[in-house]
Amino acid sequence: MNINRRMKLLHLFLLCLCYQIGHAQIDLLPDYFQFEPDLVYDSSIESPTDFLNYELGEQMTVYAHTVAYFEKLAAQSDRLILDNYGETYENKPLIYTVITSPENQAKLEELRAKNVDLWKLSTDELNNGIEDMPVVVSFSYNIHGNEASCTEAAMQFAYRLAAAEDQETEDLLDDAIVLLFPCLNPDGRDRYIYWYNSVQRDKTASSPMDLEHHAPWPNGRTNHYWFDLNRDWIWGVHPELRGFTKIYQSWMPQLHADYHEMGYNSNYFTMPGTTPRNLLLPDNYDALADTIGKANIAAFNENKISYFTRESFDFFYPGYGSSYPSIMGAIGMLTEQGGIGGGRAIETNDGNVLTLRQRIFDHYLTSVATLRKAVQNKGDFMRYTYDAQQQSTNKSDVAAYILPKNERDYTHDVIRMLLRQGVEVLQSDKKFSVSDARSFRDDRSEKRDFASGTYVISTDQPRHLFINSIMGRNMAIEDSVMYDMSTWSAPLAYNLEAYATNNAFSLSDFSRVQELGDRVVNYEESPILPYAYIIDWDQRNAPKALAMLWEKGYNVRAATEPFGYVEPLFSRGSLTVLVGRNRDKMDSIESDMAEIVDKIGVEVVPMSTGRMNQGIDLSSNSNRPLTPPRTALLVEPPFSTYTCGQIYFLFDQETGFGVDRIRTSMLQQTAMPKFGSRYGYADLNDYDVLILAGGGGGLRQLFPAQQLQQLEVWIANGGTLVTTESAAHFFTKENWKSAAAKNIKSARDTSDAAKYLSYEDRRDYYGKKNVPGSALLGQIDVTNPLAFGMKKEVYSLKFGSRALEPHPNLQTVGHYHQNANELLVAGYSNRENLESLAGKTFAAVQSYGRGKVVYLTDNTQYRMFWLGSARMMQNAVMLLPSF
Repeated sequence: MNINRRMKLLHLFLLCLCYQIGHAQIDLLPDYFQFEPDLVYDSSIESPTDFLNYELGEQMTVYAHTVAYFEKLAAQSDRLILDNYGETYENKPLIYTVITSPENQAKLEELRAKNVDLWKLSTDELNNGIEDMPVVVSFSYNIHGNEASCTEAAMQFAYRLAAAEDQETEDLLDDAIVLLFPCLNPDGRDRYIYWYNSVQRDKTASSPMDLEHHAPWPNGRTNHYWFDLNRDWIWGVHPELRGFTKIYQSWMPQLHADYHEMGYNSNYFTMPGTTPRNLLLPDNYDALADTIGKANIAAFNENKISYFTRESFDFFYPGYGSSYPSIMGAIGMLTEQGGIGGGRAIETNDGNVLTLRQRIFDHYLTSVATLRKAVQNKGDFMRYTYDAQQQSTNKSDVAAYILPKNERDYTHDVIRMLLRQGVEVLQSDKKFSVSDARSFRDDRSEKRDFASGTYVISTDQPRHLFINSIMGRNMAIEDSVMYDMSTWSAPLAYNLEAYATNNAFSLSDFSRVQELGDRVVNYEESPILPYAYIIDWDQRNAPKALAMLWEKGYNVRAATEPFGYVEPLFSRGSLTVLVGRNRDKMDSIESDMAEIVDKIGVEVVPMSTGRMNQGIDLSSNSNRPLTPPRTALLVEPPFSTYTCGQIYFLFDQETGFGVDRIRTSMLQQTAMPKFGSRYGYADLNDYDVLILAGGGGGLRQLFPAQQLQQLEVWIANGGTLVTTESAAHFFTKENWKSAAAKNIKSARDTSDAAKYLSYEDRRDYYGKKNVPGSALLGQIDVTNPLAFGMKKEVYSLKFGSRALEPHPNLQTVGHYHQNANELLVAGYSNRENLESLAGKTFAAVQSYGRGKVVYLTDNTQYRMFWLGSARMMQNAVMLLPSF
């Protein structure tokens, strides 16, 4: 055999060998990831393996099977009770368990009440009673649906507590009450698990390039509306967290551990995290949290698990599952297991094969270690919570926050949020004065008079830490390089009139607000059919009323000028339903208006005449007919899942107005932009409005020159293009020659500091040049239809340092305050950015042919809690196409 033939055969043999090695079946259940194999369990209680008919780690468990397993545990064990706290948008039950000894179960309500009222005890009563009181520890898993190992670990942990027969488990359950939430995001989990199970191979795919490691947009991280639920613990926008909050408030745990996964190339993270921190927290927070971190580390050291601490994950933003408990007086814990995208097994960048079984095992280890340490140090944790709820740990100088009653804006949204979080809210029974009321608008203090009905939130109550963290105008920041955002002040987010005072004042003429339901305006039927009905557009739910009128088939008009028969005048944008233009509705119009009042909570004013004493008459040509716009929202890459979800939610849930979600993968290069599928194409000409939610650099591929020209024709023919964030910056002079808008030019840093910057210092140096979610004071042109119903000033939430240059051919609707010294209201920005942004445009409209391009450079409905500017998005879609 010649040498060439031998080499060829050897090469073929090596290829075959490599193929066999590369496709060898991976051991999904290695021996070293066993769940405490020496434990003895009650044989009458089924393990996850017995119930599911596979070992944890062999498959991913759909949520229905998880629920069924917990139902089985509750039926078989006297240590565990199961309950639910609501259901998801997709009608999945949200479940939790209370696990403790049978003796504690017998007096559970008594123990719960004592724990909630812990702050009422004297110090002596607390110290004398600690031995007889169990520590309350809560665990939440899988708030991000594609962090799949979390729920699997929760099943094994619950089984261990429910069925293990060793003395340690009995002692743990004597001294602890465990609240276990196995999955906070069932909709997202199932979206991911069902997809994964549909693409998994028989031969486990460990290659990171395999299909099973790349879930399609929007993935499973988010809930039904594509929201990151781990930012919603405070605001309660969604049922998953509203329900959780109710249970949390009913127990007030001393310790909460929140379970997550991160990218599969990362090792396990456990406490402590990094800065910045909430400086209002008690001084011993970090040290006590570190006791849990060290307990987890001890378990990892013993089992040779790779981990890290301190380098990532600040706890500044209080709306995480790890930071929310901290502002409630508990110790909040974060755990992060490497694993997102890992499937059942994946090769990491160091050549290790990370299995789903190991991810479950690691989370199981920390769950057990956390509970052990909580019981071992239960006195420390209980004293910490007790102290955190006393006034002695209140680090703020604010005595009270004051919100004037306003049923037309978002004031009641904030009051409802506070009540859900266990905050005592008072309401004045008569007029009162405050000597040093400091306005949130300008931060100036002066004597102010307040009307009867004004809300007061005193900080002299157990929730003072929560109140000051959420209601304060600005938070002290250790440094500016943070994981999330730098301000979340509720009065700023909802653009409310608000005040703070440092001086306590008499609250004798105030009543406690017990409950604040949906606002109901009484509607009295007129004896004579009115000439018209008016809905003032400055009401919070006016857009929802418009959507309902359209749904019922009414012809509706919107005013371009204020008008009225008597003072106060109706605002610009106010809706007019002319009876003479809706003659086919005469038999039902009165009952329809009453229904709108009852269901939506807006004031509907009947008018007996069309002649107004001031402003335009009701049938004026300046009262513009509104046509329901056919609206499309582009989804899929390159658009942001979160921003798409927020806009989707704003219209679907908040407004009740249908917006078609169109896949970008269906966009075709045709004579006009068409959205295609195997079932046909939907022509863009069938739509009046197109919304682009960000998109970043991917917009260049989505809209190359030819496509941009076709889109330009659509706009010229009457289309309204609504661009947000990076999409607003894309449709500028730099990319679209017909644009009047130009991006501001950022000065390049050519300083010596930048030229000789060390590798170590780069992150902090450039991080401090960013604007990390800060409140900037914006000025609004309320005469423009894009801003109808808004106040003349708004707090715009700013990420980054980009804005638009004002231009005569660009209708600037919102611009940042022109004085850089007054621009930053809360959060962080360096001086350079403030000077660059001062006076620049963040909201604008350009007319083009018969159409328009709307520019919204800042997110107007961020996470559906920063809502002060949300009306601009509603106006862009519902009003502008008719103007």
